[in-house]
Order: sequence, then C-alpha cells, then structure tokens
Amino acid sequence: MAEIVKVQGLQKKFGKFQALYDVSFTVGAGEVVGFIGPNGAGKSTTIRTLLGIIQRDAGLVEIFGKDAWKDSLAIHSRISYVPGDVALWPNLTGGEIIDLFIKLHGGGDQKKREQLIERFELDPKKKAKSYSKGNRQKVGLIAALCVDSDLYIFDEPTSGLDPLMEAVFQDEVEKIKNAGKAILLSSHILSEVERLADKVVIIRQGKVVETGTLNELRHLTRSTITLETSGDLSTLASIVGVHDFVQTDQQATFSADNQYINDILLAATKLGVKKFEAVPPTLEDLFMRHYEG
Repeated sequence: MAEIVKVQGLQKKFGKFQALYDVSFTVGAGEVVGFIGPNGAGKSTTIRTLLGIIQRDAGLVEIFGKDAWKDSLAIHSRISYVPGDVALWPNLTGGEIIDLFIKLHGGGDQKKREQLIERFELDPKKKAKSYSKGNRQKVGLIAALCVDSDLYIFDEPTSGLDPLMEAVFQDEVEKIKNAGKAILLSSHILSEVERLADKVVIIRQGKVVETGTLNELRHLTRSTITLETSGDLSTLASIVGVHDFVQTDQQATFSADNQYINDILLAATKLGVKKFEAVPPTLEDLFMRHYEG
C-alpha cells in the first residue's frame, strides 16, 4: 500500500498552550483512516497543518512524499477538502459555486457533478444565502467528490445532513476508496467511522492514545456476553476474565476479556448452554474507554 500521508512526531503550540504533543499516523492509498476525538483534542489543528494553513513547530508532515508546508501549492492540486462548516459566497448559486471550486481545482467530471447534485437532492439554482447548513455541506461535498483527487480530507463532513444524505456520503466514500484513493475522515458520528474506516486514530489532549484497525482495538477490550444454561451460572462469576456479572434466573450478562473467552466457553459448556450471544465492543465503547473520567 503506497503511503500518501505521513505524520510523525507532530508538535504545535499556540503561545503557552500546547495543542499537539506527539501526533503520528499514516494514510495509505485505498485506505480510510478515521480520526476521532472530542472538541479541543487537536483534530482540526492536525488537519490545518496537513493543509499547509499553519506551520508545525516540530515533527514530519508529508503528503505524496512532499512537505505539507513548503510544497502546499503542489499538494493542493491533488487533494479535496471538506470542512465541518462550509462557507460560501452568499450571492452566488450553489451550482455556480460548485463550478468555481471545480475550476479552481483544475477541472472536474461534469457527468459526476450532475449525478451528485441529484443524489444529494440539491437545488443548484438557489443562492447560497438561502441554504441551510446541510445544503452548504452538500455544495462542499459535491465539489470535492466530482474532481479527481488522490487524497480526500473530510473534517466533520456530514454535519447538518439528515441520515439519508449521510448514507449517500458513505456510499460515495466507498467508491473513491475502491478507486484506490486515500481518505482521512474526522467525524463525531462514530457509527459512520465504524462503517467506513480501515484504521482508527484516537486523539486526546493533543496526543494519539490509540491507533489500529477496529479488530486490533477490539482485541484490547471486552465483549458483552449473554448466556443461558440449564446449570448454575453463578460459578462463572469467579472465572478470570469475567466482569460486571449480572444474573437473572438461568440467564447472565457480563463483559469478558477477549483473551479469556475460550476458557469461559469451556466452563459454560459444562453447564448445558441454551443460549449464547457475544457482541464485540463498538467504536463508541473504545472511544469512551479513553474519555471516561
């Protein structure tokens, strides 16, 4: 997998405030990387550094093997970016703004433009000042998706969109991923990241606290088990790896460390299993593990 984005040891300070301490991650061709964290964690500062809008204090930030600050002009011709709140020229129509963005980028696919306008149900003849936040986002997304880029950076791209339009966006991301494009997706909608991302980077207070595929991250945490047996379930409560054991008659619910599930299953089979359900942790579970308290 070709490495499109490389961030290593990124640091940034605003006055006395250290916004980024030591941020490192990569994005490869044909890969969707979910970049998540609460407000103030450092996501937008990292993205602004990638875009060459602000200069880093230390570390390496490269896109297409070029320096994100020194070579930003050359880099921008090959990337598409959609922020969480798209600002538009109020007296231009949505269609005119899309065309302007396409022209600034150096050309786009007019057939794709029309398809996306239809899919996102945008009225391109209305002036931008009459658009809701969701419609402003649609203009930014259509403009970004109808040009041929090698890297797409989305910073809260579906903010203001209804669930149907979120689904359209997710479908379009799948298409550009399958075309071998690199995608950095920052989103508060964890189910969206969970569906789309090949790899997740969790940032907290300017530091990357977890990175890896969802399967790798799930291995580090617990699954939720629901079990019903004909024998006495209470004996399972004391098994290593069982936590938060709650029993009602012959059914029990508990969380289990994944590395001990085989031992738990062996003990359960001796009790006559009638029902067994195992639910892996969601991305939200993984996220909250780093932010509780």
